[in-house]
Amino acid sequence: MYHTLHLTQSVRPIAEGSNFSPGADHICHKGSQTRGVEQPLRRKKEGFEAPLKWRMSVESSPANPPKEKKPTADIGRRAIPPNVSNDDEDEVPTMEVFGFMPRGVNMKEFLEVQEVRLFKNQYENNKREHHTEKYYNNKLIVRRGQSFYIQIEFNRPYNPEKDQFWVEYVMGRYPQQSKGTYIPIPLVQELEDGKWGAKLLRSEHNSVSLSIMSAPDCIVGKFRMYIAVLTPFGILRTNRNVDTDTYILFNPWCKDDAVYLDDEREREEYVLNDLGVIFHGEANGIKSRSWEYGQFEEGILDICLYLMDRAQMDLSGRGNPIKISRIASAMVNAKDDDGVIAGSWKNDYAGGVAPSAWTGSVDILLEYRSSGRPVRYGQCWVFAGVFNTFLRCIGIPARVVTNYFSAHDNDANLQTDVYLDEEGRPNPKLTKDSIWNYHCWNEAWMARGDLPVGFGGWQAVDATPQETSEGMFRCGPASVQAIKHGHACFQYDVPFVYSEVNSDVVYYNAMKDGSKEVVYVDKTHVGRKILTKAIGSDEMQDIMDQYKFSEGTEEERLALDTALMYGVKKETLQEIPVPGPQAEMDFQVENVVLGSDLKVIITFINRSPNQYTVTAHLNGNIVFYTGVAKSEFKNKTLEVTLDPYNSHKVEVVIKAKEYMSQLVEQASLHFFVTARVNETKKILAMQKSLALLIPELRIQVQGQKVVGKEMTVRVEFTNPLKKDLENIMLRVGGPGMMKTSTQMFSEIAANSSLTWEGKCTPQRSGQRKLMASLDCDSLRHVYGEIDLEIQDGQIS
Repeated sequence: MYHTLHLTQSVRPIAEGSNFSPGADHICHKGSQTRGVEQPLRRKKEGFEAPLKWRMSVESSPANPPKEKKPTADIGRRAIPPNVSNDDEDEVPTMEVFGFMPRGVNMKEFLEVQEVRLFKNQYENNKREHHTEKYYNNKLIVRRGQSFYIQIEFNRPYNPEKDQFWVEYVMGRYPQQSKGTYIPIPLVQELEDGKWGAKLLRSEHNSVSLSIMSAPDCIVGKFRMYIAVLTPFGILRTNRNVDTDTYILFNPWCKDDAVYLDDEREREEYVLNDLGVIFHGEANGIKSRSWEYGQFEEGILDICLYLMDRAQMDLSGRGNPIKISRIASAMVNAKDDDGVIAGSWKNDYAGGVAPSAWTGSVDILLEYRSSGRPVRYGQCWVFAGVFNTFLRCIGIPARVVTNYFSAHDNDANLQTDVYLDEEGRPNPKLTKDSIWNYHCWNEAWMARGDLPVGFGGWQAVDATPQETSEGMFRCGPASVQAIKHGHACFQYDVPFVYSEVNSDVVYYNAMKDGSKEVVYVDKTHVGRKILTKAIGSDEMQDIMDQYKFSEGTEEERLALDTALMYGVKKETLQEIPVPGPQAEMDFQVENVVLGSDLKVIITFINRSPNQYTVTAHLNGNIVFYTGVAKSEFKNKTLEVTLDPYNSHKVEVVIKAKEYMSQLVEQASLHFFVTARVNETKKILAMQKSLALLIPELRIQVQGQKVVGKEMTVRVEFTNPLKKDLENIMLRVGGPGMMKTSTQMFSEIAANSSLTWEGKCTPQRSGQRKLMASLDCDSLRHVYGEIDLEIQDGQIS
């Protein structure tokens, strides 16, 4: 008489032909050829002993040839090749025989799975309870550390006295239990937090209902599901069925998950919101544009998993948000690994799409997956937008932040050096450092078990390729708390981000004999504002106090001392004598529409009883938003006499024709005013940027704003320039509203208008947006959007 086998330990099969000991735990694959035959199961008084290892008895044959394994560079160093692809898989045997199979055994006598139901539809409990119902994906998508439900239909009623079955989850080609890529889930009396387990909820007729709990630190990705049934002669397993594939994501709702976020409004914003606002422009002229993250759109989840495959990230590390965010920050840019986006800051976008033309991440990711080549082109907000999509899609809370006057500190000395000649004029040959008008990066929310307590929470991660980190163009995750407190020794890249928000601007007089003298230090120019989208609205939220203390406070000095102690370099500057009241300077630049004349108004103030003469220099440059100068369009010297206790204003008119012919993307002008008080030799210096106002696209919608009802979309634009626009690209789209539509126009005459009409059918209810961008060589960053409230259901 045969006795039922009871598994009292983890099921740990091994691959055929491996050199692993009986403790090895990787699953075997169909097609492996048996070397010799296992001894028949030993019979004991208590019954059969549970096997420590399984071996297949399936012989290879012309009809069932063994799969060819891919060669690997590690073959001489490790028994199993690296498991780096969620997509790759080998067949798992449907029958594993323990030894010799007696003749005449009727396997139909044993429990056999007929159907597995996963309750995976959009409005069923699993997706709703796991906040995954928005994904355009017909597979089961759950979040780790939280239970979900399945139902199994057998060929006969389940008898717990003699039947034994379990659920298996498998990932990749070489699954191993110790690596988390092979997960046998035993039936338990009660589910325990932090552990895999399956609890029998109900057994009726031929079906059983289970509640399955996943571990809160398990791998994130797509698992293949099997139901295994134990028989005296071997293990019966369900056939490979793609319909039962299950995605497991990070879970910000689970207290035991490393990405747990305890505020529901923040979870709604930083995980579930598929629309965002990215701020740009300059500190005194902030601009914003909506961005479609589209993390729930069809195909995006699979593409995000593919990015980790493409990065050759080992599957076993894909449960760690620190590792994932660091690897993805490199993979989003194409600088050294053929990642998603190729950057360009040359104002020449031939063979691609100008960065300003993109309105969201979805088209970029879909193009990358279909072509397998980097998508051209992106700049910082594009990298940040796509990275945000990746993070939110796999369940890591994330947001885009914008730092105004962001220092790119090449030598990490916490200062940006500006050189003037002996007359006080800027010396562009010596001045190599630049300050970006703004720079966008991401923050990802996670625990930092690798750092001391208190340094988890928001972590700065940056996919824009600026500097290498451990040999690759990536940045972070850097703890925002560590940045604020100057803990530059903490991983990863804290000194670089610290300098982006804390650098001093140091002005030098460069003498003809080669010496240099510090004449002015501006401690407040860099990191003027750090903005992100406010929760629940499109308004801005300034989070500068999360990155640094107020200038001049005791806390700020302590943070700087800490950064210096941990190795951040800072040149020792000679003390600049602070004289009594004398001359001061300020200047303002009119904010005008592109193509208009503008004024620079310089104000000199004399707070002393003495009369002064001032020699001032105004330089105007066309600049990229990175602060790099393209060309000079204005150079004017001013001589001013200041009477005691008096002020004097000077207006300098800038004609549109002076800057229009040389303008580059984002229409940025940079003005530098330096002045020398001739009597005291004091140097005054100020710099400001201006982002010219660009006319917006006008969007109108006609028709019922109801899910499933077709509407007409109308986009209008008037050319503001006194010249024709050529080769114009118009892009219109919005998540849950319409896929991006692209239309090319050969020409828009000067002061003429363009009108485009199209159709859209909303697929989602609630607050939605339609966005449009227009792009050509002569005019970029032309943008428009409209907010729409879409009703659910039908209106008669």
